[in-house]
Amino acid sequence: MDLLSAVRAKAKQAEVYSVSSESTEIHFEANEMKSATVQETQGTALRVIVDGRLGFAAASGTVPEGELIENALASARYGDQVPIVFPAAAPGPEVKTYDPELANVPIPRLVEIGREIIETLRDIDPDAKIGVDIDRSLDRFSLRNSAGADTGDQSSSFAVGISVERVRGDDVLMVYDSVYDIAFSENYREAVQRLADKVERAKRPARLRPGRMPVIFSPSGAMVLALPIMMGVNGQNVQRGTSPMKERLGEQLFDARLTLWDDPTISARPRSSSHDQEGVPCRRKALIHQGTCAEFLYDLRTAAMMETQSTGNGARGLFSTPSPSPSNLIFQEGDQPLREMLAGIEHGLLVESLLGLGQGNAISGAFSNAIGLGYLIDHGEITGRVKNVSIAGNIYENLREIGAISQENYWVRGMLRMPYILLPDMKVVGEE
Repeated sequence: MDLLSAVRAKAKQAEVYSVSSESTEIHFEANEMKSATVQETQGTALRVIVDGRLGFAAASGTVPEGELIENALASARYGDQVPIVFPAAAPGPEVKTYDPELANVPIPRLVEIGREIIETLRDIDPDAKIGVDIDRSLDRFSLRNSAGADTGDQSSSFAVGISVERVRGDDVLMVYDSVYDIAFSENYREAVQRLADKVERAKRPARLRPGRMPVIFSPSGAMVLALPIMMGVNGQNVQRGTSPMKERLGEQLFDARLTLWDDPTISARPRSSSHDQEGVPCRRKALIHQGTCAEFLYDLRTAAMMETQSTGNGARGLFSTPSPSPSNLIFQEGDQPLREMLAGIEHGLLVESLLGLGQGNAISGAFSNAIGLGYLIDHGEITGRVKNVSIAGNIYENLREIGAISQENYWVRGMLRMPYILLPDMKVVGEE
């Protein structure tokens, strides 16, 4: 008798989730290779509902079925009283999530990529300390439940993260970029080129006149604007009552040019899938539509608590129960090229990164951060790096009036596709 059949005799509802993965990680630090590791993991998680209470147990490797069942039943005696209904079988979209050729890329080739990145960036700045993390992952999960769902997914991921640090006296420059694919590719060279451009620009100092001015946030810099929105549309925060958006569905919160999609159906992205990790079919959805709060992200539990339906955004680890999580977040691009956005600015700031991102009460929308890397915009030109500058604001106020959104956009940290965003009037403080 298999695990699901065995537990169904003792629980009204049951779900068996199995996962296996193989990960190869290459790590460079301060221009030198530090480690190359290969890890394999596998395990099984069991959720049961007994007398309306949710129980959970998980184990890595091989564990006796009876022990896992008894642990889940024991957990249910003290579990949350949540009206979860495990989903029946339902078709999802066809999405490409796996490239079998990735497994064939030899470790020496991954090491070669790291050394190539370091050599390229040190040609730009010999004093720079370069860090490179390369991760090749091959994952598989399967899910069966007592309602008849029987689904799973096989996925692959090739990720390259690159950091550049340069210290000259009291001048510290730190920049980061990354690329994520499901297949082996040379897209990491795009991140290298972006970093090379930033380091080259940072060689030229510039002085900013503090005060109110237009500010352009690059895709990476715009994380400070995106993070509170991501937290605000998360159904767990909505259910807890901590999201400022909780009672504002259908309300115009932002400039009508702002639209945010959650799209797990994009082919060949590491966070795409046909079903979420609770067996619910995935779908593309507008979270913010033309500035209006349109939808929240739910898993089964938070949806049940809010008396609504899961949006197919349940994500989990082997030893953690599901929670709402975005897939691919897409801030819709605008109709203006970046060069035109710059041309209209006499004196302003381009933000590439901020220090302390996410610290403090980010969910409220408020931010107050020193600029990690920023450039002066002078008469439509990016003239040099500014230092000792900070900005503060609240996205629920600042994003009510957007000056422009660029046509250009790129992926940030693998899950967020962002354009450049111009806010026409922000307070910038710093040394004259």
